[in-house]
This record gives sequence, C-alpha cells and structure tokens, in this order.
Amino acid sequence: MTTEKLNKSEEIYNKALDVMPGGVSRNTVYHAPHPHYAAGAKGAYVTDIDGIARIDFANNMAALIHGHANPAIVDAVTEQLQKGTAYTLATEAEVRYAKLLTDRAPGFDKIRFVNSGTEAVMAMIKASRAFTGRPKIAKAEGAYHGPYDFAEVSQTANPSNWGDIDNPNSVPHAYGTPKGVLNDVVIFPYNDIQRTLAILDKNADEIACVIIDPVPHRVGLLRGTSEFVEALYNWTRKNGALLVFDEVVTFRTNYSGAQHDYKVKPDLTSLGKIIGGGFPVGAFTGRADVMQVLDPRQAKMPLPHSGTFSANPITMTAGRVAMELFDETAVLKLNALTKVAIKQIEEAIKLADVPISLTGAGSMFRIHLKKTPPTTYREAYQTKEEAAILTTLLDYLFYEEQIMMINTCACMFSTALMQKEVDRLSQGLYNGFKLIKPELIKL
Repeated sequence: MTTEKLNKSEEIYNKALDVMPGGVSRNTVYHAPHPHYAAGAKGAYVTDIDGIARIDFANNMAALIHGHANPAIVDAVTEQLQKGTAYTLATEAEVRYAKLLTDRAPGFDKIRFVNSGTEAVMAMIKASRAFTGRPKIAKAEGAYHGPYDFAEVSQTANPSNWGDIDNPNSVPHAYGTPKGVLNDVVIFPYNDIQRTLAILDKNADEIACVIIDPVPHRVGLLRGTSEFVEALYNWTRKNGALLVFDEVVTFRTNYSGAQHDYKVKPDLTSLGKIIGGGFPVGAFTGRADVMQVLDPRQAKMPLPHSGTFSANPITMTAGRVAMELFDETAVLKLNALTKVAIKQIEEAIKLADVPISLTGAGSMFRIHLKKTPPTTYREAYQTKEEAAILTTLLDYLFYEEQIMMINTCACMFSTALMQKEVDRLSQGLYNGFKLIKPELIKL
C-alpha cells in the first residue's frame, strides 16, 4: 500500500469525522484507525479504494444472498428505475412480491412490507400487543433483534450484570433506557426448557409474545432445539400469547426459512436482509387474524401503520428477483457448499491442533475459540482475552489473506461463492489458527 493511497483513506475519514459521530453511520464498519472504503464490488469480491480485492464472506451482514451486483437484479432494478423510485400510490410490484413470499412458507397468510429488519421486529411486537392487549414481551438472553428499546434488552448482558440463570436480569443495552422498558421485557435462557417455562409462568397474564430467533447469531449461532421450540409453542397456546420468530437473518437457511425444521409454526415472522435483493427492506408476516390489526378498512384500527418508503418498487423488484433466483435448488446447493467449507475448516482446526469449534445452520456458521461448541449464550460469551485473540485472527484474515468475515468470526455465504473461495477461506483460517495458537494455549 503506497503512502498516497493510505492518505486517501485517511483523508476521507478525516472529512467523515467532521460530519458524522465517529466518522461512520454504522459502527460495524469502523476499524481502527479508520474504516476501509469500498470502490466497487462484483460477485464474491469487494475492492477497496486502495485497489485491494477481498473475498466477501460477510455479504453486508448476511444481506446479500447473491453477492454483489448480480446481473439479473441490476437489470430488473435499472428497468424499474426509469419508471420511478417511489410514489404516493400502491404498486403492482408489491402485490407480485407479496404473493411470492406468502407462497414460500406455510403460515405466511398475510404480509406487510417495511424498510428494515429492525422495523419489522418493532411492528411485529406492536402487532402482538395490539392483538393480545398485553404489554410484555419475552426474549432470550443475548439475542439480537435490532436497536429497538424493547428488542435490545439483555443483548449484551455479561457476567457482571446478567444475574442468576434461574431469573436473568433485564439489562439495558443503551444508556438512558427507561426503567419501564426493562419492566416489560422478560428474559429467559435460550434452549433451556425448564427454566424458561418457569420464568414465563411468572408473567403468564402479561406476555403478548415470546420472540425467538431460531438460530440466534449473537447467542452463539445455536440452533433452537425442536423440544425447546415446541415447548414455547405449547406454552403460548395455553396462555393466550403469540410465538413470533425473528427470521431476518435465518430465512436463508431453508427455502421456507429456519422454521421449516420445526413441526410447529410461529404466529408471526419478521423478515429482512436477503429479501431486499441488496436494498433496504423488512417485512412481517403470519396468521391472517393477527395481521388483521393492520387493516385500514376497519373503523378503528388496533395498529395504525405506514411508512414513506415501505414497499417501494425498487426494493420490491430487487427482492422478488433475488428470491426467485434463490429457489429450492439454489438453497440446497448453497447449503451443500457451506457444509464443505465447515468440513474443511474442521480439518484445519485438527491440523493446527487448536481449541476451536463451529456452530451454525444452512449457509452460515460461526467460529468459537472454545474446544467444545457452546450450547448456551453464557457458554458462548467471550472474555476480553478471547475477544482480543479473535480480533487478531480477523485482522490477519483481512490484511494478509484478503478475506472479509463478520466481526463475530462468522460467515454468511452467498451464491456467488465457489469452491475456490472456500479453499482460500480454509487455508487462510489454517494459517490464522497457527498464528493465534500461542495465545489460545494461554487461555
């Protein structure tokens, strides 16, 4: 990297510092001493302004199921762009896309489009309250459901504040979170049936919904067991609450999402990321009687809801093409490639002789600096020492191997990836494992 190119990155960041807090609009792109700026991307590769091309295993935080600048999506969006980007009118594009998504999974009776996964979760929670008339929600300790006061409670709970496992504390994520918010969020340990049901029972008359991510990334990318999900489903039937799934990330794991793997189905599901075809998107869908709270034909709507850019034709077009391309054959092919990658990485772990394990599902997996795969949030929790070693590994991959991963050391595959990129990943990780081995042994 030449001094001239380095100065260009620093120059952009210095300008950014003048107009944005910390010089960024989302903290995930910050990297000390400054962010790296993209010049362009195509397929499985992103090229920065210094001319370095990296293999993208992050895919904009799991949002790009077909990688970058997919030709079919680009062509469809370009055609729509000539007709306009948004109107104060409904469009046939949203109806066409709604039909495709509701046909994709059992229980997707009705759907409402919004502009992000966060907004989808917010609206899903509000719909649950409007339908049940109850104030509280229950969520798993450590689970990420977007930056919404109620949804983010205990997202970053740690040993100093998470409390007894039999009665986990409702821990604020942001300073200034009102105490009333904490009082209306019930926290339970993921995949722990006995403790979870006991906690829910204490709040049975006040819970509007129990929200889970079926493979929660922040908890540890651990698949919810069938027994756990069925126990939650049965509890909500018994106590007049709703079971709602956050599939903003996990919808990629099967043709009809992670819920495909369970006998029972959620009442509502939030969607996002891959369904936007590379554009901002969110949606929530589910039982017709629950979604009825949004119907504007009613004299008094339980949940008035709108959004200036919701269901805009650009996103609807890009999303529809993306999901048409991500058909059952494409899903199976991508999941198979991911299994190959996992097998190769597990072989690299053995060869490097390091205490590392993997968790995940479908086309996504996460690397843990633990010999045995964690099964709970508290087991998956990273100490400061582990986090520092993980940063060393990720920096090595980024700078020396030209590989991009999510900052939890997770990969979210796209259909643009091929075996040659998987080979680069497993080899790069093997080299990285040998690099961090001396520090791992000290843990």
